Order: sequence, then structure tokens, then C-alpha cells
Amino acid sequence: MRPTSRLRQLIDQPGLIVAPGAADALVGKLIAEAGFLCVYITGAGIANTQLGVPDIGLTTMSEVVEQAGRIAQAVSIPCIADADTGYGNPINVMRTVRAYERAGLAGLHLEDQVMPKRCGHFSGKQVVPLEEMVKKLEAAVAARTDADFVIVARTDARAINGMDDAIARAKAYRAAGADMIFLEAPQSVEELRRVPREVDAPLWANMVEGGKTPLLPASELEAMGYKLVIHANSLMRVAAKAVQDALAVLKRDGWTKNLLDRMISWEERQRIVGLPAYEELERRFLQY
Repeated sequence: MRPTSRLRQLIDQPGLIVAPGAADALVGKLIAEAGFLCVYITGAGIANTQLGVPDIGLTTMSEVVEQAGRIAQAVSIPCIADADTGYGNPINVMRTVRAYERAGLAGLHLEDQVMPKRCGHFSGKQVVPLEEMVKKLEAAVAARTDADFVIVARTDARAINGMDDAIARAKAYRAAGADMIFLEAPQSVEELRRVPREVDAPLWANMVEGGKTPLLPASELEAMGYKLVIHANSLMRVAAKAVQDALAVLKRDGWTKNLLDRMISWEERQRIVGLPAYEELERRFLQY
């Protein structure tokens, strides 16, 4: 089954989809191996890990789609990726959709921020007029060649214009053809509850540790009516803390003996990246 069709199937069937975030193929493989059914490819994570910069719109479409494609090709579960503002006007959005499709993604999300965008939990965001975002979504729908490719509309209007405008935008974006709605950064549990009550669409929630939205377990989000929850950069932040701790030990001790119980084994590392399968291919095709 194509990744796009599998993602559609997940959206249509009961239950909440929990999508941990990956910024590289190794983490994508670990997510799939852990039994999750979908990978969220994080734009902020790509900016942080690949460029070492904050999530303030510094990455280009080609940089993100290349990295997202690597992740999608490394796993057998559907991947849905951050596409920021679509990287320009509605015509740019059409190119973006086709590039993400060709890269093997199952879907993307587009947001209504002014370009260059900012992390949804940063201050200083601005949003484009509703009519401009509607045209972007219409262009995205027209551009896709696979009808199952999932287009998610994200609104950041809550922080700028309040919940009423964010809800109105969500409804308009659904009417424009968005398959799912992502209302970013509700600021209370009651605001989280309000979205499913008022927006008739499959809905995203974004759980950001230290961000503007209260952290809730998957069971509560599902009971509220959400269809998908992303944990965009949780794994990256856990990994970064582990690296900081390991560096402190290496700096203090001068070697890694005291880190052995904190790292996967040599054998496990090779298993995760598929070395045995490649060795079998070498035996099959490189033995002349």
C-alpha cells in the first residue's frame, strides 16, 4: 500500500495517531521500530540539527524536502512533513506539494504565517490574510497528483488575533479543501477542548514541552476529539540532553568507559541500520 493511502486509512479508522517527530533517518527508523504508525518530520528539528539554527524560517524548501525524503525512504510507515508557509505564494505552494510527493511523503502541513515564519510557540508571529491562505490551500489541492496525499492546514492566528479568528480560519481552510486542521498553540485545556467542538474536521494537536499549550496524554486528546498528536522535537531534546551528559563525562574522565551503559551496543547499532541485510546483498551480488 502506498504511504499516502496508508495514512488515509489511519485517518479514517478509529483511534488517535501518535506521531513522534524525526529530523533524520536514524530517528525515523527508531520510531517505526518502536511500533508507531506514522512519523512526523519536524521542520524545527531539521533547522536545529542540520543547520544549527532556530526555527525562524531560515531553511529552504529544497533543504527540507531533501532531508524529509531521506527519512521517508528509510521507513515503511507513512511520513507527514512540515512545509512551513509553502515557501512563497500559491504557485510556490504548488511546486512544494509536487516536490514532497516525489520525495515519498504521505502529506504535509502548510501554515498561515507571514514568510519567513517563526516557531508556533515563539512570540512575534504574524499571519497572512485569510483569503491569501485559502488560495494557497486551493493551489495545494490542485497541485497534488495523488488524491490520497494529505494536505493539512495550520493556523497560527490564536497568538495574534485570538481563538475566535483561529476557529473561523480553521473552518475556512477546511472548506478550501484541507484534509486535516492544525490549530497551533491553544493556551489552555479549555481552548484545546473548544477546537473539536467547533471545527468539523480531523484535527491535530501539538504537544510542546515548555510551550504555550498544556501537555496532555494521548487518551485525553483522543477523548476530546483529536485525530493526530505530534511530539515534534521531544526525541531531539532527549537526545541533546544525553549528548550534553556524555560530553561532560568524556571531558571529565578522558575516555568513554563510564558511558558504555548509556549507549546502544555496537551490534545493536548495526542491526538498526540494516547491516546484516546489506551484507547478504554483498554476498549475493559482489561474489564474482
